Amino acid sequence: MERMSPLQIQAYEYLKDMILSGKLNPDELYSETRMSAEIGISRTPMREAIQCLSQDGYITVVPSKGFKVRSLSGKDMEEIIQIRCAIEGFCVHLAAAEIESRKGQKLLSVLDRLLEKQEKAFGGRGGLRRENMEAGTWNKAGMEQFMEYDHQFHRALIDFVGNKEFIQTFQRSMYLIHLTTQGALAVPGRTEDTLKEHKLIYSYLKEGEGDAAYKLMLVHLMMPLTMHITE
Repeated sequence: MERMSPLQIQAYEYLKDMILSGKLNPDELYSETRMSAEIGISRTPMREAIQCLSQDGYITVVPSKGFKVRSLSGKDMEEIIQIRCAIEGFCVHLAAAEIESRKGQKLLSVLDRLLEKQEKAFGGRGGLRRENMEAGTWNKAGMEQFMEYDHQFHRALIDFVGNKEFIQTFQRSMYLIHLTTQGALAVPGRTEDTLKEHKLIYSYLKEGEGDAAYKLMLVHLMMPLTMHITE
């Protein structure tokens, strides 16, 4: 994204929003010509945006034909969760070991603010409490906010370590992470449990209990596999 022109960024964000909002069908083949016409830009910036979206895992390019939105298979979900366990398990353990440092205290401050925001998305008016979701009265925007804060919580732990390969891997996996999280949070009670687990991970970090934080992080990340969630 850093080296993209304004038109390329516009095309990237447009397609990304269309994908995340479910407006593009994974079963349909889309052409760069059609997409360029929709937003009124030339094919060159659209082509570059499509390549970036492919690199970031949102789409699969079909040579000389177009692209398709990537769907989540059981194998995809298993592999992305394994990658996250390896990376985030290491990150949370390292963070706990350095939590008394200025950098560690800054991390706690960031996580604390994200937990407050996630709590608000969960429990506010039309929030994601089980009774609201079962009654169909929850706010869809609240779910999107909850998921965004979920991603930011995990990304903060990765950013703490500062490993560029970790950060790039997380970024490239963002869409599959989004789909996995979306599927998991659709299960009744999982939003509540997710929030509780985040709070407990935070508590373990604050106390410098790296082993406990590590073990809980693995359980937390592995939960979609335990629930056998696939699209």
